[in-house]
Amino acid sequence: MGKIDNMRTSRSLIVIAVALFTFASLPLLSRAQPSSSSVNIVNNSTRSIVHVYVSHVNSDDWSGNQLGDSTISSGQSFNLSNFTCDGQQIKVIGEDQDGCFSSTVVNCGESSTWTITNDTARDCGN
Repeated sequence: MGKIDNMRTSRSLIVIAVALFTFASLPLLSRAQPSSSSVNIVNNSTRSIVHVYVSHVNSDDWSGNQLGDSTISSGQSFNLSNFTCDGQQIKVIGEDQDGCFSSTVVNCGESSTWTITNDTARDCGN
């Protein structure tokens, strides 16, 4: 009987170890799931926004142009929706008609608004 009890104890320990490992892994698995986000881009500047891209925050791995053939003219807005994030934040980049870039960081899984004004910082490559 002692041998059978030892086998049951070993089996129970293995089951408990597997259960603990599975439970400990759940937070990691939930973070790995991409989430979708949306941002309403409001153009209150005098420039037209001709391209919009998304990228990881600390990288220049820009997506394709999210506007397609559209433009966000002065006084207009554009809702960029259902883009996927695989991290906690994503960078949204707007290019104006002068070829200058402005960007903002958006929290993934949330909806937000980015208002571009004449005072919004631009990178014109100078």
